[in-house]
Amino acid sequence: MKKFYFLIVVCIFMSCKKEEPKVIPVKKAIPPPAILLTDERKVSIDTVLIGVFKSKTLEEFYNSSNHQTVWGNLKKRTYVLSQLKDCEKLGLNPDDYKFKELEKYEKRVSSLNDKELATYDILLTYNFELYLNNLFKGKLDPKKLYTDWDLAEKTLDVNSVLIKAFNKNKLDSIVEYIQPKSQTYKQLLKALEIINTFPEENIGPIKFDSLTKKITLNDTNPALRNIKKRLLFWGDLSGKDTLSTIYNKRTFDAVKIFQERHGLTSDGVIGQGTISALNYSKEKRKQQIIANLERWRWYNNDFAENYFIINIPNYSLNVVESQDTTLTRNIVVGTSKRKTPIITSVLKTVVFNPTWTVPPTILKEDVVPAMKLNRNYLKNKNITIYDTAGNEVNPAKWNENKPHSYKYVQSPGANNSLGLMKILFPNHHSVYLHDTNHRNYFGRNNRSLSSGCVRIENPLELAEHILNDTIATTWPKEKIDSIIETKITTYAKITKKYALYQWYWTAWSKKNQLIFRADIYNLDQDLYNKLRN
Repeated sequence: MKKFYFLIVVCIFMSCKKEEPKVIPVKKAIPPPAILLTDERKVSIDTVLIGVFKSKTLEEFYNSSNHQTVWGNLKKRTYVLSQLKDCEKLGLNPDDYKFKELEKYEKRVSSLNDKELATYDILLTYNFELYLNNLFKGKLDPKKLYTDWDLAEKTLDVNSVLIKAFNKNKLDSIVEYIQPKSQTYKQLLKALEIINTFPEENIGPIKFDSLTKKITLNDTNPALRNIKKRLLFWGDLSGKDTLSTIYNKRTFDAVKIFQERHGLTSDGVIGQGTISALNYSKEKRKQQIIANLERWRWYNNDFAENYFIINIPNYSLNVVESQDTTLTRNIVVGTSKRKTPIITSVLKTVVFNPTWTVPPTILKEDVVPAMKLNRNYLKNKNITIYDTAGNEVNPAKWNENKPHSYKYVQSPGANNSLGLMKILFPNHHSVYLHDTNHRNYFGRNNRSLSSGCVRIENPLELAEHILNDTIATTWPKEKIDSIIETKITTYAKITKKYALYQWYWTAWSKKNQLIFRADIYNLDQDLYNKLRN
């Protein structure tokens, strides 16, 4: 009996021991460095004044100065004020950083009492750090704006960055250091600079008769007067023009230049797309540039050594290796109803001869209505229906009232919706890069046509390029062709590490020319309005 009780006690002890929570060590935050104070006038700061801002960062900053004011040096104050005053050059708004209020304090700085000086000091710190944060990661959070933007959160230890620059008297380099280093971001800053050189314009909208589908060379049309005014304003048409209603050769050549800058078919034919682009005012284009600057602050600061970068509105994919663009491809992207998501990821696998499982949205919106009209709809597309047990279902016995209780799989082959290959990468949106059985789409100007995934032109050449890692393995064209001929699904691991940046931008500059693309998902104006709200 004693042994029995002893066993019970041991069991209770062991079970309790299992239930003890594991102690997870708390990662201590590294405090910012101490602030080196100068001999200029300084006063003590009441913590109540700091508490008004409800900012942990601000509290830590003034802990580093032993709650003394820090901005007594005129040169340092002047630098901060000049940055906030001129922040419009970077697409930001001085009102967001209380510049006018700070300017009033500065004008009477020598006569401020201790409390006013402390308040001014806190305001300088708070607004300059806000400015630095906005330059580093943007003013707005894309995760709060969109459900289909999957970007890693950017973090900045703004106190450490500011205090180190402050102590080393290198504040003048901090703003450049904090901003994105990408070429596109720099091109956007240049675009903002360029558009600010244009005069204010007061050109009325171009009224385009909907019955007139297009204007071609030597046509006569009253809309040509304002078309020529717009072309002259933007510099695509040079010199002077009589502003006649005749579509002459000089204007024709100018239209082709304009079309090329805006990603339109550069054929000189004036249709609705060209008119829509011409009708953008200077102010609207400036707002578009500012919206794009904000987006680029959301993106990675540092690019991988090798990567795919996709610009959704430009319908383009570039392969970049060791800072050299090695391949470019036209792509097809999602419609405005089924948008291609914004993703940062890593390429993992090439799949040759893929099967295609019909996703829920396409099932609901396309397949079910078609099947109700024609039970052979799926059979004609080489798609097999499976029940939950994995058994093939005869289309005649398909239950149209429970369409989601089945799995719909298209067999490999040239007519497969994914074409002959796809490239997989981790993401939360069930999307991938792939070939297509609609290869004629790549010849179209507007390629916002897919259901969310990105379709790639000439994908087998791309697969050969990225799989050919000379250290690990080789994938000659003959090997890929032989796999395709088998029509057997084959997986190939991508041994060379490629990042994927699937992003969205509609403006930049090139050789001092403004470049724009159609805002296919209608994001620009809404984003600008939120930035200025």
